[in-house]
Amino acid sequence: MTSSNVLSITTFIYGAAAFFYLAHLIFKKQILGRLGTWTALIGVAGNIAGIIMRWVESYRMGIGHAPLSNMYESLVFFAGTVVVICLVIERKSKNAIIGAFATPIAFLAMAYASMSPNVNDRIQPLVPALKSNWLIAHVIACFLGYAAFAIAFGISIMYLFKQREVKETSTLLSRFPKTQVLDELNHQMIMFGFLFLSIGIITGSVWANSAWGSYWSWDPKETWSLITWFIYATLLHARMMRGWYGKRIAYLSIIGFVAVLFTYFGVNLLPGLHSYGSV
Repeated sequence: MTSSNVLSITTFIYGAAAFFYLAHLIFKKQILGRLGTWTALIGVAGNIAGIIMRWVESYRMGIGHAPLSNMYESLVFFAGTVVVICLVIERKSKNAIIGAFATPIAFLAMAYASMSPNVNDRIQPLVPALKSNWLIAHVIACFLGYAAFAIAFGISIMYLFKQREVKETSTLLSRFPKTQVLDELNHQMIMFGFLFLSIGIITGSVWANSAWGSYWSWDPKETWSLITWFIYATLLHARMMRGWYGKRIAYLSIIGFVAVLFTYFGVNLLPGLHSYGSV
């Protein structure tokens, strides 16, 4: 069995986890929540195994690089990171509802990676710009940030739905954590993501200088990474200095994640130094 086979199976496992979590949210059966948790854990194990197998396969092919170099590989890493963070939050909060909003993101990422004709799952030699020791540090930092922002996006959606409970009685919404808990959790995830996005931008700049002789080239990917950074910096400033919270922070979090998606997917349609990210 190849790494691609293992990761394809993992896609369906994440889909099953999302199903159990959503069923737990709707029917309020604890067994469904536990099934979601255990299925997600199995999915993470498959995700890690697939990444390790792909790394080993690259060495057997004489290529020998960390499986973090193209869109397929980064989506696989992103999905696994989202589920790991989700499980950590679930364990700390003792509330499985967050899985209903996080695991679908991981499933969609894996499904896109596995099924999209625009994403190449073949192991390929690194282009010259990627042959650097900064590859692992830069990609891991960026995608830890992206995963945290994805979780914050899900929490923001939960918060906006929870707000409706004030005006209408809903047994579904009553299962969500309190708005204060969601707001604080959203803030924590954004701080975590902002830290790693900052590290990713810094390591990327150092890497760019060694690869292209310039720390910053205003490449579309670089420009949109900076725009994303400023959106989340504005959010954190508004919270700490202006006292913003609740719906305004939730809306800014959603806007920030839209910027993340465009930074990751949209700029690949534009010519630039990071065009290899689309392969």
